[in-house]
Amino acid sequence: MSVITITKANFNDEVINSEKPVLLDFWASWCGPCRMVAPIVDEIADERADVKVGKVNVDDEPELASKFGVMSIPTLVVMENGKIKNQVVGARPKNQIEAMFD
Repeated sequence: MSVITITKANFNDEVINSEKPVLLDFWASWCGPCRMVAPIVDEIADERADVKVGKVNVDDEPELASKFGVMSIPTLVVMENGKIKNQVVGARPKNQIEAMFD
């Protein structure tokens, strides 16, 4: 499954009402560590049919970033059943990102 761009408009449908766990990547185009994490997040989206992966551009969606208390990026959040299950700040290797689902 490909990465979904998450906005205020589709947040409830794609994240809150998702039947699968959702990995949210809060990022910005000017952020170096975000660019390091992006290919890993894309890879997880391509490899794992059991999860949904979404990206939230903090410059385009400041309300969503604020809702999650995002102060630094990248911030990775795993949501399950509409609730935050796990949240980390900063670039992480793939195995640590995938471990967020456990």
